[in-house]
Amino acid sequence: MERKKILFVAEAVTLAHVGRPLALARTLDRRRYAVHLACAPGYDMFLKGSDVTSWPLHSIPSARFLAALAAGKPVYDAATLREYVLDDMRLLQAVRPDVVIGDFRLSLSVSARLAGVPYVSVTNAYWSPYVRQRYRVPALPLARVLPIALAERLFALARPLAFALHSRPLNRVRRAYGLPSLGHDLRRVYTDADHVLYADIPEMFPAHDLPMTHSYLGPVMWSPPTEPPPWWDALPGGRDVVYVTLGSSGQGALLSRVLQALAPLPLTVMAATAGTVTPGTLPDNARVASYLPGEQAARRARLVICNGGSPTSQQALAAGVPVLGVAGNLDQYLNMDGVLRAGAGALLRSDRLVEEQLRAAALRLLEEPEPRAAAGRVAQQFQRYDAGARLAALLAQILRQ
Repeated sequence: MERKKILFVAEAVTLAHVGRPLALARTLDRRRYAVHLACAPGYDMFLKGSDVTSWPLHSIPSARFLAALAAGKPVYDAATLREYVLDDMRLLQAVRPDVVIGDFRLSLSVSARLAGVPYVSVTNAYWSPYVRQRYRVPALPLARVLPIALAERLFALARPLAFALHSRPLNRVRRAYGLPSLGHDLRRVYTDADHVLYADIPEMFPAHDLPMTHSYLGPVMWSPPTEPPPWWDALPGGRDVVYVTLGSSGQGALLSRVLQALAPLPLTVMAATAGTVTPGTLPDNARVASYLPGEQAARRARLVICNGGSPTSQQALAAGVPVLGVAGNLDQYLNMDGVLRAGAGALLRSDRLVEEQLRAAALRLLEEPEPRAAAGRVAQQFQRYDAGARLAALLAQILRQ
């Protein structure tokens, strides 16, 4: 039987958008599928030992992406997306996939349709127009200078306009290619595809009136293929372990402050920098590496402190471990809203981080039984979802058609 070509396209502005496609690609049966992955150069270390055929594809630099998020500005302009469409078209022509699966590659909304290739988008449920969300003001300039209560009210008024502004560039490119507008709701821009897969569970992010083309994958977890550091098997015994990683999406500079906040506590702290920062002088109770096997680290820990994003939160919850999210951008706040509703963690603002508050929140999550019990319930819910099996079922359905 001829193998079908499946092309994953990662928008490599953060490691999460590369890790998720890699995790899903790993699940596909190589007897049935020839698996390809396209992403920006610089991620070769994460393909180590993989049998995926890789293709280079331009993405904007992470620094530009993160600066736009921090300022509340549109991440992409129309000129960038037009270049993306041309790059996509060259890629699709070269690979000729039977299905293309994108993770935050918004230009596939145009290029996949022009190429006539079935397009599957992997995203988070909290970006769905069919999932109700509470929108907290992220770490924008207005939140740094105004009382949070006032900033929340202003953000609630401005958000629809901001979503419309962020939607304009892709709509302009779609119009240039004769495709209809997706409207002024950014959530429709983020979820425009022939099939949309949510890398979440409905128990945490319930949907209403969900179309047949939208479905839940369940958690998609990925850890970098890296060797554990020399101290991995020599951690002190008799102490609770806290796993700290602030990811690749802008909050790495806070790592030193988090470590200092935890320094007075009788804990062992293992931290991953994601290769973005050098934490300086380490407290006696801290061990640091560029990357750690995140799923194993979460299982060893009694608390995970992260930026509130879904990848590390899911690793923690899968291990039945509470999450302390130090959130900055809107994506992180939206994810943490689901964690808070589940009772499985706590939320702090990255732009107003106070060491005493972080220490108090960490102690509460370590000592109180309710957050741990709630994380355990989420872990049981996670076990009902097999992301690889759900993706395989969708691909079989698409290819039959």
